[in-house]
Amino acid sequence: MKNTSKLALLALLALTTFSCSSDSDKSGEEVIGGDTGKTKYIITATTGAQGIADYLLTTDDISTGSITTTGNGIEQDGSYRYYITAQNNFFSLLYGQGNPGAVTTYNLNTEGKLVKKSNFQAETVHVFAAINKDILTIKVPRSGAASIASMYKIDAEKSLIIGEAQQDTKKLAGNGERAFFTWATQVGDKVFMPYMSIKGDGLDNFGTVNPDSTWVAVYNYPELKLEKVIKDNRTSYLGAYYTNGLYQDENGDAYGFSSAAATSNAVVTSTKPSAVVKIKKGTTEFDKTYFFNVQEKSGGYKIASSSYISKGKVLLEMYGTPGTNKGAVKLAVVDVYTQTFTWVTNAPAVISFSTVNRYNIVSADGSSAVVGINTPEGNWIYTINGSTGVATKGIKVEGGQITAIAKLKY
Repeated sequence: MKNTSKLALLALLALTTFSCSSDSDKSGEEVIGGDTGKTKYIITATTGAQGIADYLLTTDDISTGSITTTGNGIEQDGSYRYYITAQNNFFSLLYGQGNPGAVTTYNLNTEGKLVKKSNFQAETVHVFAAINKDILTIKVPRSGAASIASMYKIDAEKSLIIGEAQQDTKKLAGNGERAFFTWATQVGDKVFMPYMSIKGDGLDNFGTVNPDSTWVAVYNYPELKLEKVIKDNRTSYLGAYYTNGLYQDENGDAYGFSSAAATSNAVVTSTKPSAVVKIKKGTTEFDKTYFFNVQEKSGGYKIASSSYISKGKVLLEMYGTPGTNKGAVKLAVVDVYTQTFTWVTNAPAVISFSTVNRYNIVSADGSSAVVGINTPEGNWIYTINGSTGVATKGIKVEGGQITAIAKLKY
């Protein structure tokens, strides 16, 4: 996530969902890998040049050395790119600026080389998540007469739409506003979709008169039929626009993260604390016996974004100014089982932008988050231990700002 000034920009960027058009650029002669047990890391970096998005850089080792965009990598076209890995495929999605955009699928051949698998068109969406062997994408209207959210199921192996559903967001909210899904998370055999309640009035679209409530819509899968809405009022909505805030742990329980930063006319109106709530495995209710007041444990800071590591450990970005949704972000780790909070040490003092929000991975042993951190002094991949909060500097990325890190097997 970027700092506050850049966070607003990211919040205006939508993503894309796949169309049914046939593949137009298959690399039929390549032999696809996946059986050697080896891993290749993919680092995406943007040079910042106008009209140019990211370069896809690959490396076997992210713990040391350096890598550059100069004369290296696969150049992506377009101004903004977004990524998701599913079924050992790497999807590069172009924000179409209101128009359909290219979706390019890559995987690794037996030599560990990143090769293009397919290229097709997509329309703008706002949520994208791996569910079973699919990618679920959701297009959510934010204002105007339209109130129908469109959900698309894409086969992640074939890159084809295999089904879709719709949801009336005004009907879902049921309070005079409209529901705006922040993300989608597979929990057991269902899909949990936290949402914000927003005005959508064309003037203060993401403002709300309901700042102190939490909602999670529960859908069955693959039918995507609404089963119920889980509600609470101890904190605010989970996640944020284009920001995941709900994770299922290894035990099957789900934990939701709220920044408690709901606004009205650009003023934060949440009165409840930034916190973590829990939904026990097999239930569709918030656990009233569980409430992790992160704002209190941190000394007054609010959650900006989060990323699940493993075994209850979560990496957090915290807004730098206590009690607000402003300020250069600071990193922390929490244990949602013991409700402990630890500030990250050895990380850069000033973070321009990090990949904590969506575009990072977990170390092979499950102990640490692996993230890209950009600073005024340079850009590096860091490994952050979920138990100790100690950050270890790894590979330096030169010639561009890190926008994502992923990994594939070959």
